[in-house]
Amino acid sequence: MYFNRLSAAALAVAIPFTAQAHFVLPYADNVQIDRPGDVPLALVFWHPFENGHVMDMEMPQAFYMIHNGEKTDLMDRLEAAPFQGAENEGAAFKASLPVKRSGDYVLVTEPVPYYEESEDIYIQQLTKVVFNRNELPTDWMEPVGLPTEIMPLVKPYNVVAGSTFTGQVLRDGEPAAGIEIEIEYAAAEPDIETFSTTEPSVGTQPGGSIVAISDANGYFTFGVPKAGWWGFAALGSGPVTEHEGKELSQDAVFWVRAYDME
Repeated sequence: MYFNRLSAAALAVAIPFTAQAHFVLPYADNVQIDRPGDVPLALVFWHPFENGHVMDMEMPQAFYMIHNGEKTDLMDRLEAAPFQGAENEGAAFKASLPVKRSGDYVLVTEPVPYYEESEDIYIQQLTKVVFNRNELPTDWMEPVGLPTEIMPLVKPYNVVAGSTFTGQVLRDGEPAAGIEIEIEYAAAEPDIETFSTTEPSVGTQPGGSIVAISDANGYFTFGVPKAGWWGFAALGSGPVTEHEGKELSQDAVFWVRAYDME
C-alpha cells in the first residue's frame, strides 16, 4: 500500500484492522545472554497480542544466525513440536541458539509461504531478532540481505520502555516508502518448558491494530509504552507478490525487547 503524501517522520497511529495480526515469533526468555551455551528457543506462528489462534507452521526454508558477519545454518537445530495456545494446538518448533563468543547473534527465519484461507492469500514473514552476549554490539546495525527486511536504528535488545524505536523498511536493499507496519505486543509469551502459552499481561488494543506508515525514505518511529516483546511487520514490503497462482504478502518482521529502567 503506497501513499502520495508522507511527512518527514512516519506516524504511529491506531487504525481499525479486521484481520488478527499474524506474527512469526522466534522466542527466548531473554535476548541478553550472560554465558556461553545453547539458548532454548520457541518458533511459533500465532497471534501473541490476542493470545489467539496458532497457525500450523511448516519446516522453514531457512533458519540461521549471523555473528561477527559470519552466517551459520541452524536448520538441524529445529525440532517439530505442537504448541498449545489458548484456542488451539498448532504445529511449531523447538530450537536452540548456539552462543559462544561475545557480540550480537542475528537470528533469521525464512518460513515457507503460509496459505491464509480466510483471505485467500499466502503470507511469508521474513523474520529477524537480535540476541547479544556481554553487551558487545557487532551485527545489529547491518542488513542480512533478505528480499525485504527492517533495519533498526535503535539497538534492539535493550530498548527502554517510554523511549522510541525507529526502523527502516528495505526492499531489495533499497528504502521502501508507504509501507504499512503492523505493530504487535506479545501480551502472551511462550512457556518454553511446557511449550504452551502463558496468560496475557494486558488486554487487546481498542480501535484495532497499531499501525505505522514508512516515510519517503522507508523510516518509521514508534513510541514504546511498555516493557516486553514488540514485533513490527512491514506488510507486503517484499518484491515477490505471487505464490502458486495466488497473491503473496511477503512481509519483513522484526522483534525488539524493551525493558523498564530500574
